[in-house]
Amino acid sequence: MNVPPFFSATAQLFDRRGCLAIASGVLIALSFPNPGFSFLAWVALIPVMIAMEESPPRVAFRIGMTCGITGYAIILYWLNIVFVRYGQLPWSVSIPVYLLLVLWLAMFYGLSTWVARLGEDVGIKAAFTLPVAWVAFDFIRSFLFSGFAWAMLGHSQFRTLPLIQIADLAGVYGITLLIVLANIVLYRALRALSGATVPYPVKSAVVLLTLLVATLFYGFNRLNETESDHEKPLRIALIQGNIPQDVKWSPAFRELTMNTYVRLTREASRGGVDLIVWPESAVPFFFQDEPLQAERIRGLARELGACLLFGSPAHELRNGKSTFLNSAFLISPQGETLGRSDKLHLVPFGEYVPLGRFLTFINKLVVGIGDFSPGERAVSLDMGSTKLGIQVCYEVIFPELARQYVQAGARVLVAITNDAWFGRSSAPYQHLAISTFRAIETRTPLIRAANTGVTAIIDQNGYISTMTGLFVEAYRTGEIKPGSGKSLYLTIGDAPAGLCVFLTGGIALFAWIKRRGVVG
Repeated sequence: MNVPPFFSATAQLFDRRGCLAIASGVLIALSFPNPGFSFLAWVALIPVMIAMEESPPRVAFRIGMTCGITGYAIILYWLNIVFVRYGQLPWSVSIPVYLLLVLWLAMFYGLSTWVARLGEDVGIKAAFTLPVAWVAFDFIRSFLFSGFAWAMLGHSQFRTLPLIQIADLAGVYGITLLIVLANIVLYRALRALSGATVPYPVKSAVVLLTLLVATLFYGFNRLNETESDHEKPLRIALIQGNIPQDVKWSPAFRELTMNTYVRLTREASRGGVDLIVWPESAVPFFFQDEPLQAERIRGLARELGACLLFGSPAHELRNGKSTFLNSAFLISPQGETLGRSDKLHLVPFGEYVPLGRFLTFINKLVVGIGDFSPGERAVSLDMGSTKLGIQVCYEVIFPELARQYVQAGARVLVAITNDAWFGRSSAPYQHLAISTFRAIETRTPLIRAANTGVTAIIDQNGYISTMTGLFVEAYRTGEIKPGSGKSLYLTIGDAPAGLCVFLTGGIALFAWIKRRGVVG
């Protein structure tokens, strides 16, 4: 009797291998905030490794895909809040769109396990192939088709400061490689202990132990280094207005919004500050076109004797056409405009429609002023004592943008965001976790102002010194020292991850040649 394809696929999903892959996906998801049981990442892939035993490469791909589908379906559940509540999509549309993204991201897990099995079939140990392939495909998904560098395994360790200091050498990919290697070594050790005819992974364990000791030695040394005293600390105030998303752009609530930010700013600045930061689109109008409201903001900066940075939509003429931008403006203590920084990496279907000329039937999920255009270059804003690199919302997940700003002279990174779209979910905490790596990679402190939270101050070692809760009016104040702007990562960028891509291609090519030779 022929079994319908749907039931056949379901049976495969819930067979022994499928259940083990699902278990790995659940463990991976639980390692991210929230709940953030980061230690689970170090054992999460053991069920996948068991499932892959003696499997052909195509089955290994299915195992990796199943793991990825499970993990990302849990990690990214909040996308449906964005699509349904704010994008006004019906559930019948939201769920398929959400699942398409989950499938896309899961494919990279599947490719990683597929390459690992290809390598094993021709005698290359998984202790080499899987970590290298995992990093390679993480890197590829960070830029392919606009990129989505969210929830990489290394991000789960954002609270383990001694471990993640190597991000200034190899980015988050270095931590991911260690985690995958540790999973393989533990799996092999457990299999050997269980009486299986598998040798103890002595060589792999020595390599792992050496890397971990070196990583922690480097990490503790970096954490114990004293900061240079030649840079004067900046006194900062970060304002969290908690403006509801459904009234944010309503003209009737404009005055209430401005009153909220002015009141919180005055409270936060009582002891005197050098820099005040409002979130993304805190100003619910075009700052360029509203002279009365603009003068109110300028007057506040003069009154408090501080630089004031705030998010506002902007526009300019490009090739004779009006272009809309998601921007940040910096006002001096004298009330003058010191500069504007424009968002470079826009959110697909949120701030623009990819291939909009052809996909005319698709509307943006997020209703705004119009289709935005990206800024033309990374512009650091100079407040006199130091330069600021501004990353707007989604941009902070892309390490290359932070590098560009620091290379352009920024010594403080400022992330302004409106995470109200995420609702009361894990997403704002996942977003914060990713942000910490930008500070370590560039050895530049990062301050984060969010409309509804999480607002936080992160030093150049990734330490979160203070943070707010979600959906509360709040502010945070503190002192930060401008960063050194010196790290290996700033010089070489993602070259180590690029090397993993090259090695992964080499593994796949070698396996293909060897298999053809065997067949021939």
